[in-house]
Amino acid sequence: MRNGSDPVNKDAGGIDLNRYSTEAENHVYIDRLTEIAANDKAKFLDVGVDTAEGDRAGTFIQKDRSVIHSHAHQEGVTIMSISQAQSTYPWLSEYVWRLVDPDKDAFTAQAKNKPHEGYFIRSAPGVHVAQPVQACLYIAKEGFSQNVHNVVIAEEGSRLQVITGCATAPHLVSGLHVGVSEFYVKKGAQLHFTMIHDWGREVNVRPRTVVHVEAGGVFVSNYISLKPVGSLQMYPTTHLAGEGAVARFNSILVAGKGCSLDVGSRVILSAPGARAEIISRAIAAGGNIIARGELIGKCAGVKAHLECKGMILKEGLMQAIPELIGTVPGVEMSHEAAVGKIDQGEIEYLMARGVDEEEAVSMIVRGFLNVDIEGLPSALRQKIDRIIQESQKDMM
Repeated sequence: MRNGSDPVNKDAGGIDLNRYSTEAENHVYIDRLTEIAANDKAKFLDVGVDTAEGDRAGTFIQKDRSVIHSHAHQEGVTIMSISQAQSTYPWLSEYVWRLVDPDKDAFTAQAKNKPHEGYFIRSAPGVHVAQPVQACLYIAKEGFSQNVHNVVIAEEGSRLQVITGCATAPHLVSGLHVGVSEFYVKKGAQLHFTMIHDWGREVNVRPRTVVHVEAGGVFVSNYISLKPVGSLQMYPTTHLAGEGAVARFNSILVAGKGCSLDVGSRVILSAPGARAEIISRAIAAGGNIIARGELIGKCAGVKAHLECKGMILKEGLMQAIPELIGTVPGVEMSHEAAVGKIDQGEIEYLMARGVDEEEAVSMIVRGFLNVDIEGLPSALRQKIDRIIQESQKDMM
């Protein structure tokens, strides 16, 4: 179950890996999250990671290469560094590097050869985790390449929700984040995975993710990137390998001036009754966005839909690339793609009802980005709404 070919380069895509340091100081472990520095705490909160932990089942925080906090609050939930997990659970060797080939490209090779921890999160069989587990991967050292490997396992019949916030320190300008992630959704399990990213203006981000879903399993991915980033390139692959397996991907993207986003999702439906949905909303506000989506039907009776809508607010590039591939009779797949601008008629309609032009544009943009993301806690939903409103200043 390894990744097939995809649209990313097999080399580093023009990025000089040697310009980034893979060494960093060891940060002290923090038992109490109240002891975290105020500026770091504020950045964590901006990406949905709450150090108050009022409604969290566990927390993992990594700063540069150091795990500075890791603790689970609910029985049946495991959260720890990947190195500690490999030492604790010898069986984990059956999962690490099983879905992702370390020789896939220069970035996966670097994550393999120069690792900087990452997290292991697991829900035990039949356990329903009432509150989300949260994880934060944070870069504080200028010019640092953070190379992490994450493994998440939702065991049979379990329910797990994970919120990951990735960010950089306020002073940081440049850096590289390489994140290899392998997700396993066992029979009848559900895994909701929400990512909120807030990187620096010259940070390059290269996630490499593969998901394997067994019979009756459900995987939901929510990805939000609204703040400036140098470049982001991600193309997670999900294998719906069991009967009735389900995958849903929701993405909300904004690219301001100088940003380059190449973001997509691929789902391979290879079992009877498998279903998939990929929904993306993207705004080019001076930057470039390539929004990809690929659905591959390998079994009769599978159903899938791809919807990609883009809006251009300023000069930039907005490119939608939907792909449907059927290999047998009886697959049912569809796609809808659109790239456009704000409708002047909508602005005039709102202005005729007493809304000034600026607020009318803001209302239309907020409505465009309002994707109905399944399973989000109300507090996090409100947080995302606030981030969208704050980001509008950079969009306009």
